[in-house]
Amino acid sequence: MPTDVTVRPARPADAPALAALRRAFQHEDDEGRRPSTPARPLEEAEQWTHDRLGGDRWSAWVAEAGGEICGHVFLCPVERMPDPYGGSAPIGYVTNFYVTPSQRRRGVGARLLEALREHYRDAGFETLIAWPSERSSPLWRRAGFQPPDELLELPLDP
Repeated sequence: MPTDVTVRPARPADAPALAALRRAFQHEDDEGRRPSTPARPLEEAEQWTHDRLGGDRWSAWVAEAGGEICGHVFLCPVERMPDPYGGSAPIGYVTNFYVTPSQRRRGVGARLLEALREHYRDAGFETLIAWPSERSSPLWRRAGFQPPDELLELPLDP
């Protein structure tokens, strides 16, 4: 694992870098399926990220190398109804996981997922869920994520 990479909780001040990485992530993930010009200005993503990281719902972890953010992962807690028999711990929805191409296959992604897992285990979360891409699925599995026995999805077409 790289020793020159630091993993830490994200701060609202990180919003510009995180918004730029979100755009890079989407551009890479889309692989030419969308127009080259984004429909929304970068400032909108910066403001959204800043507001969420300054609140009490969303959180994120970042990896830094050489003073620059080179990876991130976001989490939004999903509150559960109280269960009279226990088992009401929140679930964490993990999303927007990205490591820059130059830092991939160096343990950066594994370190981000480990920091996230440890923090939310200590915070009392029961489960973390994610929808990985085909390319990233092996990393998620190495980090301990497994396909669920029971999960249904209903895509709502616009």
